[in-house]
Amino acid sequence: MIDVRSDTVTKPTRQMLEAMTCAQVGDDILGDDPSVKELEALGASMFQKEAALFVVSGTMANQLAVMTLTNRGDEVIVGSDSHIYNLEVGALAALSQVQARPVECVEGRPDPAVFECAIQEAGIQRTHTGLICLENTYDLNRGYPVPREEMESIVNLAANYGVPVYLDGARIFNAASALGTTVEELTRPVAALQVCLTKGLCAPFGSLLIGDGAFIEKARWLRQRIGGGMRQAGYMAAAAVVALRTMPEQIGRDNWNARLLAERIAARIPEIISPHTVKSNIINLDLAQSRVDTEQFYQAVLEKDVLIKPLGGAHFRMICHYGIGEPEMDQIVDAIVHAFAKARIH
Repeated sequence: MIDVRSDTVTKPTRQMLEAMTCAQVGDDILGDDPSVKELEALGASMFQKEAALFVVSGTMANQLAVMTLTNRGDEVIVGSDSHIYNLEVGALAALSQVQARPVECVEGRPDPAVFECAIQEAGIQRTHTGLICLENTYDLNRGYPVPREEMESIVNLAANYGVPVYLDGARIFNAASALGTTVEELTRPVAALQVCLTKGLCAPFGSLLIGDGAFIEKARWLRQRIGGGMRQAGYMAAAAVVALRTMPEQIGRDNWNARLLAERIAARIPEIISPHTVKSNIINLDLAQSRVDTEQFYQAVLEKDVLIKPLGGAHFRMICHYGIGEPEMDQIVDAIVHAFAKARIH
Protein backbone atom coordinates (compact mmCIF):
# COMPACT_ATOMS: atom_id res chain seq x y z
CA MET A 1 0.00 0.00 0.00
CA ILE A 2 1.35 3.40 -1.02
CA ASP A 3 0.20 6.09 1.39
CA VAL A 4 0.22 9.68 0.15
CA ARG A 5 -2.47 11.03 2.47
CA SER A 6 0.21 13.01 4.33
CA ASP A 7 3.93 13.28 5.00
CA THR A 8 3.09 12.40 8.62
CA VAL A 9 3.03 8.73 7.55
CA THR A 10 6.81 8.72 7.13
CA LYS A 11 8.78 6.19 9.16
CA PRO A 12 12.15 6.86 10.82
CA THR A 13 15.23 5.85 8.87
CA ARG A 14 17.56 3.08 10.01
CA GLN A 15 20.03 5.72 11.22
CA MET A 16 17.33 7.27 13.38
CA LEU A 17 16.36 3.91 14.86
CA GLU A 18 20.00 3.13 15.63
CA ALA A 19 20.40 6.53 17.32
CA MET A 20 17.39 5.76 19.52
CA THR A 21 18.84 2.48 20.74
CA CYS A 22 22.07 4.04 21.97
CA ALA A 23 20.81 7.46 23.06
CA GLN A 24 22.10 9.05 26.23
CA VAL A 25 19.10 10.03 28.32
CA GLY A 26 18.15 11.69 31.58
CA ASP A 27 15.17 13.43 33.15
CA ASP A 28 14.17 16.24 30.80
CA ILE A 29 11.94 17.98 33.35
CA LEU A 30 14.99 18.29 35.58
CA GLY A 31 17.06 19.46 32.61
CA ASP A 32 19.23 16.34 32.70
CA ASP A 33 18.63 14.74 29.29
CA PRO A 34 21.72 15.26 27.10
CA SER A 35 20.02 14.14 23.89
CA VAL A 36 17.17 16.62 24.36
CA LYS A 37 19.69 19.35 25.09
CA GLU A 38 21.59 18.47 21.92
CA LEU A 39 18.41 18.60 19.84
CA GLU A 40 17.28 21.92 21.26
CA ALA A 41 20.71 23.48 20.73
CA LEU A 42 20.87 22.15 17.17
CA GLY A 43 17.41 23.48 16.33
CA ALA A 44 18.15 26.91 17.77
CA SER A 45 21.43 27.05 15.85
CA MET A 46 19.86 26.03 12.51
CA PHE A 47 17.37 28.88 12.77
CA GLN A 48 19.84 31.32 14.39
CA LYS A 49 17.63 31.87 17.44
CA GLU A 50 18.60 31.79 21.11
CA ALA A 51 16.78 28.69 22.32
CA ALA A 52 14.42 25.85 21.48
CA LEU A 53 11.98 23.56 23.28
CA PHE A 54 11.22 19.93 22.36
CA VAL A 55 7.48 19.28 22.51
CA VAL A 56 5.10 16.48 21.63
CA SER A 57 3.53 17.95 18.48
CA GLY A 58 3.10 20.95 16.24
CA THR A 59 -0.27 21.64 17.82
CA MET A 60 1.32 21.73 21.27
CA ALA A 61 4.04 24.06 19.97
CA ASN A 62 1.47 26.39 18.42
CA GLN A 63 -0.67 26.52 21.53
CA LEU A 64 2.29 27.02 23.85
CA ALA A 65 3.33 29.96 21.71
CA VAL A 66 -0.12 31.51 21.97
CA MET A 67 -0.23 30.89 25.73
CA THR A 68 3.20 32.49 26.10
CA LEU A 69 2.58 35.56 23.96
CA THR A 70 -1.02 36.52 24.80
CA ASN A 71 -3.28 37.40 27.70
CA ARG A 72 -6.77 36.10 28.36
CA GLY A 73 -9.32 37.94 26.22
CA ASP A 74 -6.84 38.98 23.54
CA GLU A 75 -7.59 38.60 19.87
CA VAL A 76 -5.27 36.58 17.61
CA ILE A 77 -5.13 37.25 13.87
CA VAL A 78 -4.87 33.99 11.91
CA GLY A 79 -5.12 32.91 8.30
CA SER A 80 -8.57 31.58 7.48
CA ASP A 81 -7.03 28.40 6.02
CA SER A 82 -4.40 27.97 8.74
CA HIS A 83 -3.90 24.85 10.84
CA ILE A 84 -4.01 26.77 14.12
CA TYR A 85 -7.49 28.05 13.27
CA ASN A 86 -9.06 24.99 11.64
CA LEU A 87 -7.44 21.87 13.05
CA GLU A 88 -6.53 22.39 16.69
CA VAL A 89 -9.89 21.61 18.32
CA GLY A 90 -10.64 25.19 19.33
CA ALA A 91 -7.52 25.32 21.49
CA LEU A 92 -7.12 29.08 21.07
CA ALA A 93 -10.35 29.58 23.02
CA ALA A 94 -10.14 26.51 25.24
CA LEU A 95 -6.54 26.83 26.44
CA SER A 96 -5.59 30.49 26.12
CA GLN A 97 -9.08 32.01 26.22
CA VAL A 98 -8.30 34.18 23.23
CA GLN A 99 -10.48 35.07 20.27
CA ALA A 100 -9.47 34.25 16.71
CA ARG A 101 -9.88 36.82 13.94
CA PRO A 102 -9.40 34.98 10.63
CA VAL A 103 -8.24 36.86 7.54
CA GLU A 104 -7.98 35.72 3.94
CA CYS A 105 -4.52 34.96 2.52
CA VAL A 106 -4.99 34.48 -1.21
CA GLU A 107 -2.65 31.66 -2.32
CA GLY A 108 -0.96 32.00 1.05
CA ARG A 109 0.08 35.62 0.55
CA PRO A 110 -0.42 37.74 3.69
CA ASP A 111 -1.59 41.18 2.52
CA PRO A 112 -0.41 43.90 4.94
CA ALA A 113 -3.48 46.02 4.19
CA VAL A 114 -5.78 43.14 5.13
CA PHE A 115 -3.84 42.41 8.31
CA GLU A 116 -3.79 46.08 9.29
CA CYS A 117 -7.57 46.28 8.96
CA ALA A 118 -7.82 43.31 11.32
CA ILE A 119 -5.76 44.94 14.08
CA GLN A 120 -8.14 46.33 16.67
CA GLU A 121 -8.18 50.00 17.57
CA ALA A 122 -8.20 50.83 21.26
CA GLY A 123 -11.70 51.24 22.68
CA ILE A 124 -13.81 50.42 25.69
CA GLN A 125 -15.82 47.85 23.71
CA ARG A 126 -12.95 46.38 21.73
CA THR A 127 -10.64 43.51 22.47
CA HIS A 128 -6.88 43.88 22.21
CA THR A 129 -4.93 42.41 19.30
CA GLY A 130 -2.38 40.33 21.16
CA LEU A 131 -0.75 38.25 18.42
CA ILE A 132 -0.48 37.62 14.69
CA CYS A 133 0.06 34.01 13.58
CA LEU A 134 1.59 33.33 10.18
CA GLU A 135 2.01 29.92 8.52
CA ASN A 136 4.64 28.70 6.04
CA THR A 137 3.94 26.68 3.99
CA TYR A 138 0.38 27.98 4.16
CA ASP A 139 -2.75 25.78 3.88
CA LEU A 140 -2.10 22.10 4.54
CA ASN A 141 -4.16 21.18 1.47
CA ARG A 142 -2.21 23.46 -0.89
CA GLY A 143 1.24 24.05 0.60
CA TYR A 144 1.90 27.63 -0.52
CA PRO A 145 5.45 28.82 0.28
CA VAL A 146 5.50 32.39 1.60
CA PRO A 147 8.58 34.48 0.65
CA ARG A 148 10.58 36.12 3.43
CA GLU A 149 9.78 39.61 2.18
CA GLU A 150 6.06 38.98 2.57
CA MET A 151 6.43 37.71 6.11
CA GLU A 152 8.74 40.60 6.89
CA SER A 153 6.11 43.09 5.74
CA ILE A 154 3.69 41.66 8.32
CA VAL A 155 6.35 41.69 11.04
CA ASN A 156 7.14 45.34 10.32
CA LEU A 157 3.44 46.23 10.33
CA ALA A 158 2.90 44.41 13.61
CA ALA A 159 5.86 46.20 15.20
CA ASN A 160 4.18 49.54 14.50
CA TYR A 161 1.29 48.39 16.68
CA GLY A 162 3.37 46.57 19.31
CA VAL A 163 1.96 43.16 18.28
CA PRO A 164 4.20 40.07 18.32
CA VAL A 165 4.27 37.69 15.34
CA TYR A 166 4.53 33.91 15.58
CA LEU A 167 5.17 31.51 12.69
CA ASP A 168 3.72 28.03 12.37
CA GLY A 169 6.56 26.60 10.32
CA ALA A 170 5.48 22.97 10.40
CA ARG A 171 6.70 22.56 6.80
CA ILE A 172 9.22 25.40 6.78
CA PHE A 173 11.87 23.19 5.16
CA ASN A 174 9.50 22.64 2.21
CA ALA A 175 8.96 26.38 1.95
CA ALA A 176 12.68 27.15 2.04
CA SER A 177 13.45 24.55 -0.61
CA ALA A 178 10.64 25.78 -2.87
CA LEU A 179 11.91 29.37 -2.55
CA GLY A 180 15.57 28.45 -3.03
CA THR A 181 16.72 29.70 0.35
CA THR A 182 17.64 28.41 3.83
CA VAL A 183 15.33 28.07 6.81
CA GLU A 184 17.50 30.53 8.74
CA GLU A 185 17.20 33.17 6.04
CA LEU A 186 13.50 32.56 5.49
CA THR A 187 12.57 32.81 9.18
CA ARG A 188 14.90 35.67 10.09
CA PRO A 189 12.08 38.26 10.38
CA VAL A 190 10.07 36.30 12.99
CA ALA A 191 11.04 36.08 16.62
CA ALA A 192 9.30 32.78 17.35
CA LEU A 193 8.31 29.74 15.32
CA GLN A 194 7.79 26.00 15.37
CA VAL A 195 9.03 23.30 13.03
CA CYS A 196 7.52 19.83 12.83
CA LEU A 197 10.00 16.96 12.99
CA THR A 198 7.58 14.19 11.99
CA LYS A 199 6.59 15.22 8.48
CA GLY A 200 9.16 15.46 5.70
CA LEU A 201 12.01 15.10 8.21
CA CYS A 202 10.74 11.59 9.11
CA ALA A 203 11.38 11.69 12.86
CA PRO A 204 8.95 9.51 14.84
CA PHE A 205 8.00 12.16 17.36
CA GLY A 206 7.73 15.83 18.14
CA SER A 207 8.21 19.43 17.12
CA LEU A 208 10.56 22.21 18.13
CA LEU A 209 9.36 25.55 19.44
CA ILE A 210 12.07 28.12 18.75
CA GLY A 211 12.65 31.70 19.86
CA ASP A 212 14.53 33.91 22.29
CA GLY A 213 15.58 32.73 25.73
CA ALA A 214 12.81 34.45 27.69
CA PHE A 215 10.11 33.14 25.33
CA ILE A 216 11.36 29.56 25.60
CA GLU A 217 11.78 29.76 29.37
CA LYS A 218 8.14 30.75 29.81
CA ALA A 219 6.97 28.19 27.23
CA ARG A 220 8.87 25.45 29.08
CA TRP A 221 7.02 26.38 32.29
CA LEU A 222 3.68 26.37 30.48
CA ARG A 223 4.49 23.04 28.85
CA GLN A 224 4.63 21.58 32.32
CA ARG A 225 1.22 23.07 33.16
CA ILE A 226 -0.51 21.24 30.30
CA GLY A 227 1.20 17.93 30.95
CA GLY A 228 3.87 18.21 28.29
CA GLY A 229 6.85 17.67 30.57
CA MET A 230 8.82 14.56 29.64
CA ARG A 231 11.29 12.32 31.40
CA GLN A 232 13.66 10.22 29.24
CA ALA A 233 12.66 11.99 26.05
CA GLY A 234 16.20 11.60 24.74
CA TYR A 235 15.26 8.38 22.95
CA MET A 236 12.97 10.41 20.71
CA ALA A 237 15.28 13.44 20.64
CA ALA A 238 18.15 11.30 19.35
CA ALA A 239 16.11 10.35 16.29
CA ALA A 240 15.16 14.00 15.78
CA VAL A 241 18.82 15.05 15.86
CA VAL A 242 19.50 12.64 13.00
CA ALA A 243 16.43 13.98 11.18
CA LEU A 244 17.64 17.58 11.35
CA ARG A 245 21.14 16.63 10.25
CA THR A 246 20.31 14.24 7.42
CA MET A 247 16.82 14.86 6.03
CA PRO A 248 16.57 18.51 4.88
CA GLU A 249 18.01 17.54 1.49
CA GLN A 250 15.16 15.04 1.10
CA ILE A 251 12.67 17.89 1.30
CA GLY A 252 13.81 19.24 -2.07
CA ARG A 253 13.24 15.82 -3.64
CA ASP A 254 9.74 15.69 -2.14
CA ASN A 255 8.87 19.05 -3.70
CA TRP A 256 10.33 17.98 -7.03
CA ASN A 257 8.49 14.65 -6.99
CA ALA A 258 5.18 16.37 -6.27
CA ARG A 259 5.55 18.57 -9.34
CA LEU A 260 6.66 15.60 -11.45
CA LEU A 261 3.75 13.48 -10.23
CA ALA A 262 1.31 16.29 -11.03
CA GLU A 263 2.77 16.59 -14.53
CA ARG A 264 2.39 12.85 -15.14
CA ILE A 265 -1.23 12.88 -13.99
CA ALA A 266 -1.98 16.02 -16.03
CA ALA A 267 -0.54 14.36 -19.13
CA ARG A 268 -3.21 11.65 -18.79
CA ILE A 269 -6.12 13.58 -17.21
CA PRO A 270 -5.47 17.32 -17.66
CA GLU A 271 -8.87 18.40 -16.29
CA ILE A 272 -8.16 17.33 -12.69
CA ILE A 273 -4.75 18.92 -12.01
CA SER A 274 -2.67 21.84 -13.22
CA PRO A 275 1.02 21.25 -12.42
CA HIS A 276 1.67 24.96 -11.94
CA THR A 277 -0.59 24.89 -8.85
CA VAL A 278 1.85 22.57 -7.07
CA LYS A 279 4.09 24.86 -5.05
CA SER A 280 5.76 22.45 -2.61
CA ASN A 281 5.12 18.77 -1.81
CA ILE A 282 1.30 18.95 -1.80
CA ILE A 283 -0.95 18.01 -4.73
CA ASN A 284 -4.64 18.86 -4.86
CA LEU A 285 -6.82 16.91 -7.29
CA ASP A 286 -9.96 18.78 -8.35
CA LEU A 287 -12.67 16.61 -9.90
CA ALA A 288 -15.37 19.29 -9.74
CA GLN A 289 -15.39 19.86 -13.50
CA SER A 290 -15.41 16.15 -14.31
CA ARG A 291 -18.41 13.85 -14.51
CA VAL A 292 -17.07 11.50 -11.88
CA ASP A 293 -18.62 9.74 -8.91
CA THR A 294 -16.11 10.89 -6.26
CA GLU A 295 -16.81 8.07 -3.79
CA GLN A 296 -16.38 5.49 -6.53
CA PHE A 297 -13.20 7.28 -7.62
CA TYR A 298 -11.79 7.07 -4.09
CA GLN A 299 -12.64 3.39 -3.74
CA ALA A 300 -11.14 2.62 -7.14
CA VAL A 301 -7.86 4.28 -6.11
CA LEU A 302 -7.86 2.06 -3.01
CA GLU A 303 -8.30 -0.99 -5.24
CA LYS A 304 -4.89 -0.21 -6.70
CA ASP A 305 -3.29 -0.07 -3.23
CA VAL A 306 -2.94 3.70 -3.08
CA LEU A 307 -4.20 5.83 -0.18
CA ILE A 308 -5.16 9.45 -0.92
CA LYS A 309 -6.98 11.92 1.35
CA PRO A 310 -10.55 13.01 0.58
CA LEU A 311 -11.03 16.71 1.35
CA GLY A 312 -14.77 16.83 0.90
CA GLY A 313 -16.66 17.71 -2.23
CA ALA A 314 -14.65 16.79 -5.29
CA HIS A 315 -11.15 17.44 -3.93
CA PHE A 316 -8.45 14.96 -2.91
CA ARG A 317 -4.97 15.55 -1.49
CA MET A 318 -1.68 13.77 -2.05
CA ILE A 319 1.62 14.64 -0.38
CA CYS A 320 5.01 13.40 -1.55
CA HIS A 321 7.47 12.31 1.11
CA TYR A 322 10.43 10.07 1.88
CA GLY A 323 9.80 6.69 0.27
CA ILE A 324 7.87 8.04 -2.73
CA GLY A 325 10.12 7.53 -5.72
CA GLU A 326 9.80 6.52 -9.36
CA PRO A 327 8.11 3.10 -8.84
CA GLU A 328 5.65 4.57 -6.37
CA MET A 329 4.79 7.48 -8.67
CA ASP A 330 4.15 5.04 -11.53
CA GLN A 331 1.73 3.11 -9.34
CA ILE A 332 -0.01 6.30 -8.18
CA VAL A 333 -0.52 7.54 -11.75
CA ASP A 334 -1.88 4.16 -12.81
CA ALA A 335 -4.28 4.16 -9.83
CA ILE A 336 -5.57 7.67 -10.59
CA VAL A 337 -6.08 6.90 -14.29
CA HIS A 338 -7.80 3.60 -13.46
CA ALA A 339 -10.09 5.26 -10.91
CA PHE A 340 -10.99 8.15 -13.18
CA ALA A 341 -12.04 5.79 -15.95
CA LYS A 342 -13.98 3.52 -13.63
CA ALA A 343 -15.85 6.34 -11.86
CA ARG A 344 -16.70 8.32 -14.99
CA ILE A 345 -20.41 9.03 -15.33
CA HIS A 346 -21.43 8.57 -18.96
